Amino acid sequence: MSEHEEELRGEQRFSTKKKKAKRRGTRKKKEKQELDGRQQQVEQVESECVVLRGIFKLGKKSHDVLLTQTRLTWTPITPETPTGKVCMLQPGVVLLQDVYAVKVKRRRAVGQQSGGPVLGVALFCCRRRGMRLEGDTLHLNNASTEHTHAWYNTLKELLKGFSSRPRYLKVFINPSSHKKEAVHIYREHVAPLFKMADIRTDITVTERKGHALSVMKECKLDEYDGVVCVGGDGSVAELCHAVVLRAQLDADSPDKPVKSELPLGIIPAGSTDVVSCSVHGVRDPVTAALHIVLGHLLQVDMCSFSSLGQLVRFGFSAMFGFGGQTLARAEKKRWMPSSRRREYALLKTLAKLRPEDCQLSFLPAKKSHRNLFRHREPDQESQSEAEDEESWTTNQGLYLSISIMSVPCLSPHAPQGLAPNTRLANGSAALIAVGNTSRSEFIKHLKRYGSSSGQFNFPFVETHAVSAVRLRPQSVIGFSEDSEENCDSKTSPITQSDGATFPWNIDGELIEIGNEVLVRVHPQLITLYGEEVDEAESTISCSCI
Repeated sequence: MSEHEEELRGEQRFSTKKKKAKRRGTRKKKEKQELDGRQQQVEQVESECVVLRGIFKLGKKSHDVLLTQTRLTWTPITPETPTGKVCMLQPGVVLLQDVYAVKVKRRRAVGQQSGGPVLGVALFCCRRRGMRLEGDTLHLNNASTEHTHAWYNTLKELLKGFSSRPRYLKVFINPSSHKKEAVHIYREHVAPLFKMADIRTDITVTERKGHALSVMKECKLDEYDGVVCVGGDGSVAELCHAVVLRAQLDADSPDKPVKSELPLGIIPAGSTDVVSCSVHGVRDPVTAALHIVLGHLLQVDMCSFSSLGQLVRFGFSAMFGFGGQTLARAEKKRWMPSSRRREYALLKTLAKLRPEDCQLSFLPAKKSHRNLFRHREPDQESQSEAEDEESWTTNQGLYLSISIMSVPCLSPHAPQGLAPNTRLANGSAALIAVGNTSRSEFIKHLKRYGSSSGQFNFPFVETHAVSAVRLRPQSVIGFSEDSEENCDSKTSPITQSDGATFPWNIDGELIEIGNEVLVRVHPQLITLYGEEVDEAESTISCSCI
């Protein structure tokens, strides 16, 4: 072996040793951080007032278990070594805010429904795996009846201290959502969690469109702690509108929206579940149910959509132009499977892509934010309204698509959201106006919604944070199959005969409106069960473009 080869091998051995030492150092550093974190949690427990302390078996080992007002910790009991050295083991910790039920464990024979020797206490809690919440069980084993019941009663009292957790829910199930799985999803994934958490339910299985709205207008809501919707985007849109409208009716305020104090929980059972993804991050019924059970509440902005001074509905998002035309075509093919129907409508609308001539006016959010949360005296109302009128920005032109969204509208198809620059409760909506351009450039814009960013990096796309939008189609322009067939130029706007209407996609629901539409943002108008998320779990990719 040459001297040069020996040097190379020596360098390789040194490099290998260096890498191993670095890995050992990284591993030790990580272990130290974990130990420090555990130690910090133990110190927090020691600093709190200990409510109960006892010995339980977890698995086959005995543990010293401590219960405070906020958490439960358990540390293995280990004997001293012959040298007198005690082995320090890491304690386990569970926060009571993650525990949704506690039960007494008993040994029962086959077929025995009650009684039996006490085995201990079982704590049912949730654990996080990314954006998903999963059920987990902690078994504390102790054969003493008195000891077990003392812990059980204390834990039950502590769990009652979480006032945001519901005890009685009004549940609406749409059996026709998506693949008609809503009833199955509720029975298999949601009802057992509600039963475990001692939540009573009053269930209505809807029979037609508008059924939930009619029930919400008439039923007594005082006895309920919240409302739950099991269905797709259409069912969610109807119930969100119903909850806010009911609050407005109860307050006898026909002209001004009223904040709803009754929370709404959304169990996803549709094909896209945009609102559910926006407040959960995933289309998972267990995650949604655990947010409800644990009482995770969010204040969320909503919009009111009105035409000619009359309220059309309350909602989170609206699409005019391409989005409305696509939904109008999809609704005519209800006999198709949902995925096929969406792809057909998307391709058909792209093939017949036409701009619409509109006058688009919007009120920038900054002006509104100065007045949103500030108290106004009666004599200042007219002055502030005049200032708002002066701050409106108006554009006239041809638009392929106009979207107004007060929530990010996350979905598996658009993980960053259709409106990634807005939040659930920032007091404004995102206005996304796509001007007239070629079909290929428009498709590039659409395809970027499935990627991480860049969907607005086009010269024909403009975005604004707004508090109000007024959209006025010119010369009563609208959408119809006949008008498209008679239009020769691909850049010519669609025209229509008198009396025709424009298709709007409002929260996934097709609404035909023939006149100007006024959209206003109302901060924190509704309370939803969930939590703020930045990105949705992406499991679906659209293959049609």
